[in-house]
Amino acid sequence: MPLARLIPCLDVAHGRVVKGVSFVGLRDVGDPVELAQFYSDGGADELVFLDITATPEENATMTSVVAQVADVLEIPFTVGGGVRSVDDASRIIESGADRVSLNSAALANPSLITAIANRFGSQAVVVAIDAGDGVVHTHGGRVATATATLPWAVEACERGAGEILLTSIRQDGQRSGFDLALTVAVREAVTIPVIASGGAGCAQHVADALRVTDAALVASIVHENPAGLAGLRREIEELGIELRPFKERHG
Repeated sequence: MPLARLIPCLDVAHGRVVKGVSFVGLRDVGDPVELAQFYSDGGADELVFLDITATPEENATMTSVVAQVADVLEIPFTVGGGVRSVDDASRIIESGADRVSLNSAALANPSLITAIANRFGSQAVVVAIDAGDGVVHTHGGRVATATATLPWAVEACERGAGEILLTSIRQDGQRSGFDLALTVAVREAVTIPVIASGGAGCAQHVADALRVTDAALVASIVHENPAGLAGLRREIEELGIELRPFKERHG
């Protein structure tokens, strides 16, 4: 089984990294390029960059920011927000991202998953699932759908997704731990890696998630102290989790 991954997430609104609680009450926490550099140098295994206003406000993902962020990274990089077509995915990947993340558009048009996977390979397609009360939510967690979480995860896998990014809306920003029951259910239902997201408050929470799935997203606990990422890695490893080896990077 591949080694566990620790993945900082940058939620971006209007070119700035923001953080909220259960997708609301957003506050500014920094510049995406500066934070990306911190995380790349500090031991992140990968990075996720989500333009959380792109879909609700019908804005295109800011490819210029994506290119700037990609320039400072030495780690794989996923970009989501406003990806509605193969052309959108192409623009993002050509700007320097390794993968694109699909959410609302994939639900509206599931064949988009297959189309992008056929063009760039399944490894370039992440399907983000914002889950709450047993159903999938769209538009940055604002709109509940009638689509049940588990069947959608299975369909996304069958249509060519290479990975699932699973966020618990209830736990997001609460720092009380990941929704392990939801994470386990999705991980057991699919044959592709699942990234747990929503609820990390300490190293123990992350370790608990990594015992049941492939990777864990962190945001609040590292945005407040980006330089502390290396320490978080050490704590997680001391709790018995084997992360991917990290070699110190120099910008």
